[in-house]
Amino acid sequence: MIDPEELDSLDLYEDVELVYEDADLNVAEPKPRLDHYITKALPDLSRAQVQKLIDAQLIRVNGDIAKASLKLKGGEVILVRIPPTEPLDLQPEAIPLDVVFEDEFLIVVNKAVGMVTHPGAGTRSGTLVNALLHHCRGTLSGISGVERPGIVHRLDKDTSGLLVVAKEDLTHRELAKQLAARTVKRTYFALVEGLPDNDSGTVDKPIGRHPVRRKEMAVVDNGRNAVTHYEVVERYRNFTLLELKLQTGRTHQIRVHMAHLGYPVVGDLVYNRKSSGSEKARSKFGLIGHALHAAKLSFIHPKTGAALEFKAPLPADYQKLLDSLRS
Repeated sequence: MIDPEELDSLDLYEDVELVYEDADLNVAEPKPRLDHYITKALPDLSRAQVQKLIDAQLIRVNGDIAKASLKLKGGEVILVRIPPTEPLDLQPEAIPLDVVFEDEFLIVVNKAVGMVTHPGAGTRSGTLVNALLHHCRGTLSGISGVERPGIVHRLDKDTSGLLVVAKEDLTHRELAKQLAARTVKRTYFALVEGLPDNDSGTVDKPIGRHPVRRKEMAVVDNGRNAVTHYEVVERYRNFTLLELKLQTGRTHQIRVHMAHLGYPVVGDLVYNRKSSGSEKARSKFGLIGHALHAAKLSFIHPKTGAALEFKAPLPADYQKLLDSLRS
């Protein structure tokens, strides 16, 4: 644990003083939580970063250590001590990228199936971030931290398709705002096992950590709001191709919602408990990953204001499987 008192002699930390007033930031809640208020007052900090600062006792209210859940009443003086940016130790790698669009502010890529979006525990190389650091010559925003430079949203390792990445901080913040406002439109194609009764529908079920299998997500009563819209594109003997649109963007949302309905994504090794959810099934179907592809992405360019829309064709293995199901 970092002791803030020991940091007083250091000039590397940026001290930001806030005074909460009831009318600040048009906060609707009469007594907002400390972490919620700071995230709104300092948009350069993500919720996760604010939580880390609180855990490290680098945020104090009226001079006292405070919890994230502290309810503000008005008039509190909040001191936020922001540590210097950690040096980026990730290595750029000359990994081929399918670049769909690029300018000086952002880049849109069609991520290959099997590629991890950003480094994490046990994965330090071969990721999309490593490839982007090489391609963009290190010019990526730093808002998401040293492990995820430029990453505004992510795709699972075994999901292919479109991602937008920010090259500088202002673009990153504006894209994040669009995601929060749900004006970024994302469309996926998923091949699922089973035949849904309806040709279209909406899954409105909260998603949170699985109560037992903590590495997995699940539909749980105390989860975060999650809404997925789906429409049948094509039916096969025991499989269905769906077009899905995300209204929210929870972790593993499509995979969890489809499994909850009883129509899991083909090749999904985590949530598919049916016959198509194993390595053996992937091999049988000729799939590299699972049959989920982010095919369409649209948003407003933060700098130019232009409405941008991009499309990415299905990966070759995915398309070949559909062709075989039709024959």
